[in-house]
Amino acid sequence: MPTTPAELLVSYRKAAAEAAKKTDLVKAAAAKGPRAIATASEVAAKAVRRRNVLAAQLAQLGLALPDES
Repeated sequence: MPTTPAELLVSYRKAAAEAAKKTDLVKAAAAKGPRAIATASEVAAKAVRRRNVLAAQLAQLGLALPDES
């Protein structure tokens, strides 16, 4: 778990990049059928939740982040 605001910010940026990548994978899975879409969507949702948790922690520290949705 990150302990300093700088580490938390780095973790957030990694989580945001991961969430964007996983969301793009949902689009790529569209050609593979409904089960692949569902699985990719679940993984992307988890990544987005991790990103949102880190964003909330940064907000508690008073660090504002641009909306990347």
